[in-house]
Amino acid sequence: MGKKKIFFILASFIIVQCGWSQKSFPNLESAKNSINYKGNPTNATDRKPLAFSDKGAWFAFGFLDASEVQAGFSGPFLMTEQNGVWLSPSFVSLQLKDENKQEAINWKTSLLAQNSYNSHLEQEFKNEKIAIKQQLVFLSGHSALQKTSITNKSGKTITLFPWYDSNIFLDDLQLSKEGKALKITSTRSTATGYIEFLNSDPEIEITKQGYKAKTEKLVLKPNETKEIVVAQTFIFAQYSWKNEKEVIAKTAFNTLLNNTQKEKEKQLAQLIAKKKSIYKDAVYSDLIAKLLLTLQNNTRIAAEGLKHGGLFPSYNYEWFHGFWAWDSWKHAVAVANYDSELAKNQMRALFDYQEPNGFIPDCIYRDNLLEENNYRNTKAPLAAWAIWKIYEKTKDVTFLKEFYPKLKLYHNWWYKERDHDQDGLCEFGSTDGTVIAAKWESGMDNAVRFDDSKILKNAEKAYSLDQESVDLNSFLFAEKNYLNKMAAVLKLTQEAKKWKEQSVTLKAKIQTQFWDAQTGWFYDTTIDGKTLIKAMGCEGYLPIWAEVATSEQAKAAKANMMDTNSLNTFVPLPTLAANHPKFKPEGGYWRGPVWLDQSYFGINGLEKYGYNTQANELAHKLIYNAQGVLDKGTSIRENYQPVTGKGLEAFNFSWSASHYLMLLLEDKELN
Repeated sequence: MGKKKIFFILASFIIVQCGWSQKSFPNLESAKNSINYKGNPTNATDRKPLAFSDKGAWFAFGFLDASEVQAGFSGPFLMTEQNGVWLSPSFVSLQLKDENKQEAINWKTSLLAQNSYNSHLEQEFKNEKIAIKQQLVFLSGHSALQKTSITNKSGKTITLFPWYDSNIFLDDLQLSKEGKALKITSTRSTATGYIEFLNSDPEIEITKQGYKAKTEKLVLKPNETKEIVVAQTFIFAQYSWKNEKEVIAKTAFNTLLNNTQKEKEKQLAQLIAKKKSIYKDAVYSDLIAKLLLTLQNNTRIAAEGLKHGGLFPSYNYEWFHGFWAWDSWKHAVAVANYDSELAKNQMRALFDYQEPNGFIPDCIYRDNLLEENNYRNTKAPLAAWAIWKIYEKTKDVTFLKEFYPKLKLYHNWWYKERDHDQDGLCEFGSTDGTVIAAKWESGMDNAVRFDDSKILKNAEKAYSLDQESVDLNSFLFAEKNYLNKMAAVLKLTQEAKKWKEQSVTLKAKIQTQFWDAQTGWFYDTTIDGKTLIKAMGCEGYLPIWAEVATSEQAKAAKANMMDTNSLNTFVPLPTLAANHPKFKPEGGYWRGPVWLDQSYFGINGLEKYGYNTQANELAHKLIYNAQGVLDKGTSIRENYQPVTGKGLEAFNFSWSASHYLMLLLEDKELN
């Protein structure tokens, strides 16, 4: 067989392989570049560029813009210290010199493509002599592998000399050599970094600005390809570097990448199969991939004070590097659709800090020297909802047994610590007696309904606002129903009966005290229950979500929700009605902007009462009118401007992604 024929067969095989790869992972291919990771970090705290991570790692990477591109990925962005900092513009960035000690390729003029997938990052370069493909995939929550494939496109044998020269942004790091690895330690973190040039004996030099490294020369015959693989590890002291190093040594890059692609493709296929029938089009499948990637980038393995894995609200925002209670409940419900163990651990992470009286702190952090856990308040009681939703997906009775006593304790805590007049209706409050912490407890920090609120003392470390809140008591009603279901599964007949009786009693109180027939809406009241606090906000449709409203009340509330002058804005269901004098659609936080969790509760509530046409109309507007939700590259935001659709506040926001995912998927409840 002649050389030309051999080459033709090889070329055909490569073409077939590439085509096979795309056909093997159609969902990954369709959804590529769903989030834009391009950007040039200019300093350690630059928040403009977004970053890709996987498998719960506490570090992330992106692409350098074409203007600054190198043969390396941007970062890493380290969440192992401070509240997220860039270690370097590109810490492991390959340079290539030829036999004449000249640069073998100009990266900026040779860049062909940069593509991100839910599974990995890759970029390609090519000039007249060489073609280069770089891929980065996460091995674990501790390590990522970066492979560079270099192919000789010239007609003669060439020799290349690989080297690295990296500067770092941080002055609290110490670089050193440990065996064949570059070691990175920090005065601000217990995590240690290791850079390994695999299957190589590198020459490493520590410089004032960073490091330099050389690896063995590469001699490439025409059309020959050689590979360089570098492992980047950032591992906390509670984990074993020895074990991780052994895993890295045994890992074949191509197998790792292929397995990751298979895993992500299967994950997407399973979720796409669960789409509601109205979302059958491919654009919604791509949106699911984007939502999943948003959650993936915010997922962290257990580390230090965070004793179980879970999700940040947003890795990109400096002050969101922790786990919040009601964020966690919402994340868990969404995540249970594709990773039940992560969903379970998200719940465990907060309950690790449950106090003997049942109290759950508002938020917890990895390092309390950076941020102290917030015990000043808790958050709205949605934990039982989350636990039941996880059970629906898993049928794990052992998990119910684990949480049922904890949920009872948490539920009963509200009536002991947050029912000032002991009338069976609770109030938001605080442990430190401040009004601001009591508002935080509601989750709606600056909502208009709290403008004139005052604090009342119930007992030591137990304070209530001087108003009874309709959303809080609706959540508690829903909790009683979920606890009833759990007790029935656990064959606790008497407890199930007790929860049902309490539910019936509370239902009557909510329907009577908080309802205003004149305006067709539910409102908070003064603590004596005699005066409605009339600010039409999103809390008013929580009784519909909790299924505590009568059919007549739901019908009247639905009219307000569909009113384009009130709550049916361009992006629907704002936190305050658009015709309220204090409506502030931009910069208003909880005084106008649309928060996806609340919009979901409203839409899901309409579905529960059979108003599917109206629910679908609002959901369609929520998906199509919120800026960039369906666009490639634009990240999911914390909230949205209800009149213009503009994305507001934090980027890459977990609970927004969670609730969009819930909107798209079928959710058949167990009775």
